[in-house]
Amino acid sequence: MQTTADKIIHFNDHLEFTGQLPPGIRIMNPFREQDGVSAIMQQFYRKFYSDQRRRQMIVGINPGRFGGGVTGIPFTDSQRLADPCGIVIPGIRTYEPSSVYVYDVIAAYGGPERFYGDFYIAAMSPLGFTALKPGGKEVNYNYYDSKALTEAVYDFMVSSLRKQLQFGIDRSVGYCLGTGKNADFLIRLNEKEKFFDRVVPLEHPRFIMQYRNKRKQEYIDKYLTAFSDHPVER
Repeated sequence: MQTTADKIIHFNDHLEFTGQLPPGIRIMNPFREQDGVSAIMQQFYRKFYSDQRRRQMIVGINPGRFGGGVTGIPFTDSQRLADPCGIVIPGIRTYEPSSVYVYDVIAAYGGPERFYGDFYIAAMSPLGFTALKPGGKEVNYNYYDSKALTEAVYDFMVSSLRKQLQFGIDRSVGYCLGTGKNADFLIRLNEKEKFFDRVVPLEHPRFIMQYRNKRKQEYIDKYLTAFSDHPVER
């Protein structure tokens, strides 16, 4: 019988967006664009998800260039992948503030084994986006940053989320990373699609690290309280 790891790996290795993006927007698919990322991703999920446990889903926005865009694992830069996850990518060292915060939460929860035993981190779009600024600099771009992009990837996002809900997800609650546009979008979508019985928005790690870093422990405690208020239904 398939494990959760088998299902996640198959999903990631077959991710493909075939639609038309707005001008100037590029989609990131690290599993196809970067050598070795699929192997690293497989190592991670086989380490933490080789079971058939029920888990709750945490829904982010879309992968960034220095976290999931490099490692293939949401909110996990190469430094956090090495320690505490114990998986090293030779020759690559990336740093993403959001990853620092998420792994502070994971440490407070009891470590990667316990956290990933209870949660699966997804994203509204499992593939990330970039845009070119004047001068040619490539920057992260979110699915909600333009109406044209949201419309272009809407069906892809809905289909991807439906597929991931088949990974043994406890649908009594879904946690949304972001209390603004991502939460607004997911809550409206959930009213239509009935993905979860309830959506619980939490402040996005990037927002916390950029604007509320001195109060980081307060937000870690808020995450932990939300998790304890809605234990996994097994």
